[in-house]
Amino acid sequence: MRPFFLIIFFILLNACSTNNTDISNNSKVLSLNDLEYLEMRGLNVMLAHDFYPEGHQGGVGIIQNGLRVATNGDVRLEPTPGQWQPIPKVGKRQVNTDSQEIWVEMSYPDSSKHRKGFNPLIYPNLHFKYTLKVRPEGKAFKIIVDLDEALPEEWIGKVGFNFELFPGILFGKSFYMDQQQGIFPLQANGPLIEDQDGNLQMRPLAKGSKLTIAPESEAQRMVIENMNGTMELIDGRGVHNNGWFVVRSLIKSGVTKGAVEWLITPHVIDDWTRKPVIQVSQVGYHPVQSKIAIIELDANDTQRERLQLVRIGGDGNHHIIKESSPESWGKFLRYQYLKFDFSEVKNEGIYQVVFGDEKSEPFQISENIFKRHVWQPTLEYFLPVQMCHMRINDRYRVWHGLCHMDDALMATTDSLHFDGYKQGSSTLSKYKPMDPVPGQNTGGWHDAGDYDLRVESQAGTVQMLALALEEFGVEYDQTTIDQANNLVEMHKPDGVNDVLQQIEHGVLTIVGGYNAIGRLYRGIICPTLRQYVMLGDAASMTDNLVYDSKLDSGKVVGNRSGIADDRWVFTEENPSRELRVAAGLASASRALKSYNPKLSDRCLVIAEKLWKTNVSAGSMQRVQAATELLLTKDKGEYRQFFLDHQKELTEKISKTGWLLGRVIDKLGNENFTNNINIAITKYKNQIEDERKENPYGVPYKPNIWGAGWGIQRFGVEQYFLHSRFPEIFPDDYMLHALNFVLGCHPGENNASFASGVGSKSIKVAYDVNRADWSFIPGGVVSGTALIRPDYPELLEWPFLWQQTEYVMGGGGTNYMFLVLAADHLLSK
Repeated sequence: MRPFFLIIFFILLNACSTNNTDISNNSKVLSLNDLEYLEMRGLNVMLAHDFYPEGHQGGVGIIQNGLRVATNGDVRLEPTPGQWQPIPKVGKRQVNTDSQEIWVEMSYPDSSKHRKGFNPLIYPNLHFKYTLKVRPEGKAFKIIVDLDEALPEEWIGKVGFNFELFPGILFGKSFYMDQQQGIFPLQANGPLIEDQDGNLQMRPLAKGSKLTIAPESEAQRMVIENMNGTMELIDGRGVHNNGWFVVRSLIKSGVTKGAVEWLITPHVIDDWTRKPVIQVSQVGYHPVQSKIAIIELDANDTQRERLQLVRIGGDGNHHIIKESSPESWGKFLRYQYLKFDFSEVKNEGIYQVVFGDEKSEPFQISENIFKRHVWQPTLEYFLPVQMCHMRINDRYRVWHGLCHMDDALMATTDSLHFDGYKQGSSTLSKYKPMDPVPGQNTGGWHDAGDYDLRVESQAGTVQMLALALEEFGVEYDQTTIDQANNLVEMHKPDGVNDVLQQIEHGVLTIVGGYNAIGRLYRGIICPTLRQYVMLGDAASMTDNLVYDSKLDSGKVVGNRSGIADDRWVFTEENPSRELRVAAGLASASRALKSYNPKLSDRCLVIAEKLWKTNVSAGSMQRVQAATELLLTKDKGEYRQFFLDHQKELTEKISKTGWLLGRVIDKLGNENFTNNINIAITKYKNQIEDERKENPYGVPYKPNIWGAGWGIQRFGVEQYFLHSRFPEIFPDDYMLHALNFVLGCHPGENNASFASGVGSKSIKVAYDVNRADWSFIPGGVVSGTALIRPDYPELLEWPFLWQQTEYVMGGGGTNYMFLVLAADHLLSK
């Protein structure tokens, strides 16, 4: 009987183990879970699941009572590191199930091993290895750093252990450091002092061996004790606008084992359970659209109260329209999910979903739901504000002055820009390094956070605007755009379709660059870090006067100056990028044919040259250009491309299907059509399988960057697949993608990713006005990101580009297209 009982024992043991992965840890003390982090109810401690220190994700991190309160616990070489400071190399995370410890071996590489794309000069000639580990101590945990060897003496006083505290929930909260006390300030206040190397650093808010954070808050109280000496509390925003509060202790001379030993005790609310989050479209729904609310529950939440759909009357009375028990979907990431389908409700009005004590924001059901206030802010606000080489007036406000009229100097050869631009050994043109290149100071949109012009972003924006015009016949005029005088007047119609004017503006920068250089530019960007991190009026970046090396510094003669503040233009040989731009230009040629025939013709000429120049590129690189060129100029050469590459195109149908559907009727080949239909059907089945992996109805794999832009792109492609293959593809894939962007997405922050759109939307975004804790209506952020391995997060904080950045090249215009597509289909 012994083998039989052993079998039963191991079956039960395995069942218990499996069950632990399905529900949260109810333990009253920290212990190691199956995902390799420390957990107890209301508290999680991660180590090295993420490594993105520039984005405040990495090292040791704490999620306390449902909020990520601390991160980047690691050894650093500066008191408050910024984006371009040295970072360690991370080894493989390891665990010991007996001791419950987690550890990872780390090292600082020397200057020869700097990360690709980073200036090697910032890496000091320092090399050391260390082990970073966390160990549970009941309801607390220890952070321990063991060095392989003692630090060189010249680095004593410079190397320390840093732990970053999220400022957004600490402003106005109090702290104690030993016998000192204070309030976390809303802004960084001096004084700044010089360190031993002459660099300015913030004077610490406090020094001591025991720090108590937010003692008045049950949800945020936390105690940090340095077991081996003192530590400092520093405001990291004093040196870098995007800094966090930092707790730091220096590593002492001669120590190796236990070089750092902290005891951290976060307060956990007894039997803590996160409140349910009701996720709906913050805009609302068309009467004939499917309408499904998602309820996100804590893993320990056992309530299953009946859900209600309530209609709010004009007299303030609430009328229950539907009431039912929720449908359980299951677990995704760390939460349980319920569904509430009220698709049968079609009467227009203002509604809320109610679950227990929680209510959604009010939303509409209306036939006109997408006809105002939804896509329009992108065209009315976001695109005009991003326009380069213009002054942007908005009634009493000036969004920015006339900017970058001194564009651009040819980049120096063999140079690597800190934002990734690379100029090779040649300028690939007749211009020498630092020569002024004419024709660059017209058109284009600032890439939202950085003031640079990436050619693929310009072309992508142009293409989506052109397709929106072509598919939906958009006619909208709320903006005066005066190219002759470099002036934009928002909310002042000029009798011309804004979509056409924006397409023209994007094309001007691409064509202007090609005409002057004889090829596409890669990008136009400021050369110095001081300019790159500038927050404020774009007109402040340069003096708008073309640099002349013959003039003394500061001297001005006519429209030239001796100040070398002009942006640089980079060139490259990149077939894939050139073909993407060719697609954008070809689509723009169709859009501009009547409005600006000369520019339309030039777009097509350049697009065809780019096609012929890159004839040897792979079929996947060429398919988008071939599609747009065939639709613009019905030539046998473009038709033949599809027929010659049928096999490759059908094998990659998930990438090509939306394009092939647009040209399939022009090919006139029954065999091709049949093969595409077979491949398309398989792709549809693949989507069906993938969207079942989460409760949101779209393929979605959370990552360190928010997935909003990718899901928007998926929605755009689904429109074309549905409209060209309606018998295979339903419209709900596209509509679910739109709902995801508008608020039906994971995490506590259920805001619309489109700023200024819906009852609740992103109001603090990573854009050029981020220092003002503000937003630009119609800008669309990347959205909810994943704090690995299982925590979805969308913080209200202006400096997390992986969550709240706006971008050109699809972020706003893909969204605009998607809303127009929904209105177009549902209005039928």
